Amino acid sequence: MTATDWERMADSGRVRVVPAVYGRQQTRPDPDFEIGLTNSLKASYESVALLELYARFTIADGPLDVMMRRCIWRAAARSCGHGLQVGSGVGFKHLETFELGDSVFIGAQAYIQGRFDGTTVIGNHVWIGPQAYMDARDLVLEDYVGWGPGAKVLGSAHTGLPVQVPIVHTDLEIKPVRIGAWADIGTNATILPGVTVGRGAIVGAGAVVTHDVPPFAIVAGVPARFMRWREGAPDGQPPSASERTS
Repeated sequence: MTATDWERMADSGRVRVVPAVYGRQQTRPDPDFEIGLTNSLKASYESVALLELYARFTIADGPLDVMMRRCIWRAAARSCGHGLQVGSGVGFKHLETFELGDSVFIGAQAYIQGRFDGTTVIGNHVWIGPQAYMDARDLVLEDYVGWGPGAKVLGSAHTGLPVQVPIVHTDLEIKPVRIGAWADIGTNATILPGVTVGRGAIVGAGAVVTHDVPPFAIVAGVPARFMRWREGAPDGQPPSASERTS
């Protein structure tokens, strides 16, 4: 093996740092004809008919399919900003309760489960990775949240009482989940009911988050534990003993 071959192998193992693309893109207003199509869909279709229409454009990724998914979401949602991108195979429940900001990206095969009387808010420039699952009965994702592929949020759980009946027969307890602006949720992480993840926090891949995460903290593990503060984090304070062991 020559010296040049060794250099090529060394180059292939080096870390590359490249500029972010999606997070830095400016929102472009959707064209007028799309807004007109959305208004026409609202006037012509009931909610059930909109869902049936959506099914026709769910799988493919051609320009028409992508545009129709965006227009149908805008027509059905409570509110929707510009630049929405909905990947192929994305599913949802109670889209009429969703409030979507500008430049929201939802990756292929993600599923967002709202509730008829629930709260589902997805802020500006939120990126949701493929195959994510969101129990969004009472969920708020603030601006610039990154949600890794396969990551999950559980916003509800059965009480399990009384024990004389199957658990699935017992009442459902819904707790709010809040993900602060700039936070990043790692691949396959799970956020449990009632958790708040603070601004700019990082949740490691595969973590199971059972307690609130302070702003600009890094947590990881099962259950998730405090690792350290992000470098340069404003007003970072060491966690208390209970936060370190919870």
